[in-house]
Amino acid sequence: MRRKYIYRIVHFDRFAKNLAHEVESAEVGILLRGSDRFTIPETNFTTRFQLAAAIGVSSACSPSSNHFSELNDFLSVRKDWVFGYFAYDLKNQLENLQSNNSDGVGFPDMFFFIPRILILVNGEIAELHYLHKEVSLAEVLNLIGRLEGSIDESGQSLSVVFHSHFTYGDYIKTVCAVKQHIARGDVYELNLCQEFFAHNVKIIPYAIFNQLYDRSPTPFGAFLRVNDNFLMCASPERYLRRDGAWLFSQPIKGTAPRMATEEAERQVINRLKTDSKERAENVMIVDLVRNDLSRIAMRGSVRVNELCGIYTFPQVHQMISTVSCELADGLRLTDPFRATFPMGSMTGAPKVRAMELIEYFERSKRGLYSGAVGYFMPNGDFDFNVVIRSLLYNGSTGYLSFTVGGAITFKSQPEAEYRECLVKARAILETLNAQIDVAE
Repeated sequence: MRRKYIYRIVHFDRFAKNLAHEVESAEVGILLRGSDRFTIPETNFTTRFQLAAAIGVSSACSPSSNHFSELNDFLSVRKDWVFGYFAYDLKNQLENLQSNNSDGVGFPDMFFFIPRILILVNGEIAELHYLHKEVSLAEVLNLIGRLEGSIDESGQSLSVVFHSHFTYGDYIKTVCAVKQHIARGDVYELNLCQEFFAHNVKIIPYAIFNQLYDRSPTPFGAFLRVNDNFLMCASPERYLRRDGAWLFSQPIKGTAPRMATEEAERQVINRLKTDSKERAENVMIVDLVRNDLSRIAMRGSVRVNELCGIYTFPQVHQMISTVSCELADGLRLTDPFRATFPMGSMTGAPKVRAMELIEYFERSKRGLYSGAVGYFMPNGDFDFNVVIRSLLYNGSTGYLSFTVGGAITFKSQPEAEYRECLVKARAILETLNAQIDVAE
């Protein structure tokens, strides 16, 4: 049974940044940073909370096999808040697929937990929900004191050089090879990614997350620690949200850089809005999402709320569509994920063939990248992001990486696709004062 303590925050930004420190100190925890600026058209659908933090573990679900079934059993028995993630390679349990590429970070494929302390924040009000048999009120009050305390915002003096498994020439040739598969009709679109990595790096993960979020605030930011593995995520993309009988997905396809002047901004937004290649990418993924949702939807309820809307973020402009459905009766809690995972925006279409080709062409295991982080509420509602624009870090080995990519279509220009990767990487590189060693 949880008890609730309500607190009026004195300094929101300091409170939020100290929450990241508490997550890191807890060995296992999650901080989700939302935004009131990001809404779903035709509804008042926003992120439920500006901040949601889960600190410490009361009980956990870390399956070794039959992950979705074990998670469903865990959720069914425990009517509480459950936080965690799905990693990309769970695809192998949903389809006849495999993952044989290298994995430098080593996140398990799935991890969910019931937190000892749950913090939900909207505006100036923080609700602290704690398991009173495990957590005393004194511990809660001490936590509040730390959250309102001073914070060291000096950051780290880093100079990281990232390397890729692809040379520039390799990447260009690979895009051309993908286009040959598209010309043959194997796929219509494929999300091709490359990992940039560095060895023996020492960082303070919570500080890096705070710096990244300051530089690139997004509606689905996430800081995650599971033992020695860390995620620092500034994602603009929602994977799935359930609100009662309704399910929403917001795939992103189409990216343009921010510009220095208002006139240049207007021009680049108009080009993105009218670009036939970018629109084709988005529409293909919308069709894939509609097909996925139809597997779990009430007949005739799948609809496109918005097609190819343009949204502006600090680093980029994005083309985002919204697809929704009314859920069919009799579903298990994990059925929406079984039907839709991995999200189509990170695979391509048709999905299974695209994932086969991704395994063939990419040179590292995606792991948590292209997965999803979020939470289940006690009533079964949930909200999960898409893990992109993210740093992954293994604190034991010092392996630090980020992955970026884009949708390859028949109209793709290989050099332009590489430049788009660098646009998406900008916030991470600037945060770390980092460079990419582009081998020819």
